[in-house]
Amino acid sequence: MRRLTQVGDPTNVAAMRIALYQPDIAQNVGTLLRLAACLGVPADIIEPCGFPFGDRALRRSGMDYLDYADYTAHSSWEAFLAAGPGRLVLLTTRATVAYTEFSFVAGDVLLLGRESAGVPEDVRARADARIVVPMAPGLRSLNVAVAAAMVLGEALRQTGRFPAGGLPEAGEKR
Repeated sequence: MRRLTQVGDPTNVAAMRIALYQPDIAQNVGTLLRLAACLGVPADIIEPCGFPFGDRALRRSGMDYLDYADYTAHSSWEAFLAAGPGRLVLLTTRATVAYTEFSFVAGDVLLLGRESAGVPEDVRARADARIVVPMAPGLRSLNVAVAAAMVLGEALRQTGRFPAGGLPEAGEKR
């Protein structure tokens, strides 16, 4: 069953989160909500989106995992900021600090830009930190969902926040 986070929900104060700034591609949003559900991380969708936001647009990539996703849709960047997010850590190709060299904390919000344009300068300037996924020379960027999965995995490892009971018992197949 999907549980939508209420703005200011005290049960999520120290939770790591992912935030998608005006996403362009429904399939990436569905994939990211599936990632969030599987790793027990709340997500924020900062509208407007480049597609009609809703279950129908997300169902193919999110599959039945959307029923387990804990997400909040914000009508604008200002509405998102008014909700009082934690430390904003922007994933950007324009950063100089590798995500593997960054020290994450439990209340971090991993902020992902639009697939087509990243984030505008005012959003970039508002971020508390900017990190990059190092890549081979001459290549521009990873898919936003792939980059988010890499960085979220490292952030959860550093903070000891992977979901409890997530490993299969010896000999158990999943």
